[in-house]
Formats: sequence, structure tokens, C-alpha cells
Amino acid sequence: MYARRRHIYFAMMGTCIGLFVLAWAVVRIWSVPAAVGLCVVAMVIPPVAAMVANRRGPEDRWWDDPSGDPQSDEWWDELDGKKRPRP
Repeated sequence: MYARRRHIYFAMMGTCIGLFVLAWAVVRIWSVPAAVGLCVVAMVIPPVAAMVANRRGPEDRWWDDPSGDPQSDEWWDELDGKKRPRP
């Protein structure tokens, strides 16, 4: 799923750049308000693309990754029932 999210992200960002170029290279000749409208639409795309790219899917196992802090990892493992508590 990571590759799919990455492809969608790059498609959205390519659309964003395409809208900016189209707005100021072509559309502004006929209508400046339409060009500004295209830029407003293009302005909304990057935050949405970032949310799509960083979304976690149900198959992503990000919660199982160790944090690097042994004490914290041991505490979380104990809470998850992976290890028995120390006597």
C-alpha cells in the first residue's frame, strides 16, 4: 500500500504544479479571475496530498515498532501482554 499512496501523492502534486502552470501561462490571457481560481484550487491540493501520503492503512503495523527506549518498550510490552511483569 505504501507504493500506491506514494503514486497518488505524486499524481496530486503533479496536478497541483500543472494547475499553477496552466493558470499563469494560458488561462490568465483570457481571464485573470479564472487563473486565480485555479491557483486557489491548486493551493488546497498539497495539504490533502500530505494527508493521503501519511495515512496509515489497516495493514500497516506501525504500533509494533520499538521506540528505541528500552524502558519504554518494556513497559509497553508489559501492557500489551507480550512479556510478564518482573516480580
